[in-house]
Amino acid sequence: MQKIKFLFVFFIGFSTFAQRELPKDKSFYSVLIGFYNLENLFDTINDPEKNDEEFLPEGANKWTSARYLEKQGNMARVIADIGLEASPDGVAILGVSEIENKLVLENLVKQKAIANRNYQIVHYDSPDQRGVDVGLLYNPKYFKVTNSKSYTLKIDNKPDFYTRDQLLVSGLLDGEEVHFIVGHWPSRRGGEKRSEPLRIEAAKLSRHIVDSLILINPDAKVIVMGDLNDDPTNQSIKKHLNSTGNIEQVHGNKMYNPMYDLHMKGIGTLAHRDVWGIFDQTILTQAWIKNDYTSYQYYTAKIFNKPYLMQQDGNFKGYPFRTFSFGQYVGGFSDHFPVYCVFLKEK
Repeated sequence: MQKIKFLFVFFIGFSTFAQRELPKDKSFYSVLIGFYNLENLFDTINDPEKNDEEFLPEGANKWTSARYLEKQGNMARVIADIGLEASPDGVAILGVSEIENKLVLENLVKQKAIANRNYQIVHYDSPDQRGVDVGLLYNPKYFKVTNSKSYTLKIDNKPDFYTRDQLLVSGLLDGEEVHFIVGHWPSRRGGEKRSEPLRIEAAKLSRHIVDSLILINPDAKVIVMGDLNDDPTNQSIKKHLNSTGNIEQVHGNKMYNPMYDLHMKGIGTLAHRDVWGIFDQTILTQAWIKNDYTSYQYYTAKIFNKPYLMQQDGNFKGYPFRTFSFGQYVGGFSDHFPVYCVFLKEK
């Protein structure tokens, strides 16, 4: 664990964060937990069970081994850089989405930029029609998995609807039990309002998982993370996940969403028609925001948006620098910026 004293000095001058005040004259251990949409991390192998034809060498995207390897290197570079101002080990636990299978994660964790972190993988195949899944990477130096489970979202009166499963991973963070729910909620395809009921159902499933954990332990430390395809102000997240951006209003089973304030400031993880949104979120149960730092507690949330992750010119200057632009391969990173939270424990 990284010992940090007066950690607030690392964050002065950053605009893309929301942080709490710390007790004075204290030293802390830090751990970083985040999420990153890897934007179509597909391999080059044809899987007859999945709709992966566009990501094949002969497919629409001409997804060759060279492009796949460049994408892998780009993703590893970002993961290696996340949160280095707070910990030399970077992000300890990282939820990911838009991955084709476990193989692409196995290739990813072997990339030179992050191989020395020995990231381990939790992954289940989802029934998503495009064949993309969610997963969790974790550094065993910080976290030990004790249990995991995949939850399928089923919609009444829509027997042919398939989307990404939600992944629950439970384990020990420096000996303390914690839980992570990784999701990639249904997209806004067909329009925000028309598709909203699907995300509400996804929120209800996440809430059900959270409540089942709180029923066992009212002080359960749970984080819902993922590309939720809604902003912190949408009803799926505010009402149905039962979250708030006001830390003073967190009581009972209400959850705290540290991304809310960033959203209200117009800061986002993705952009569309010059409007920024924060679809990528980490939402915390009450046990993470106590003032007793004898166990890990939430300190700050950040969007990792270094200049190299941004489009540098043209009409989309400042937008996330993605892999494809208007069907043309440009060799960028992702259409989403990653997010992460810093948690501290008093030494």
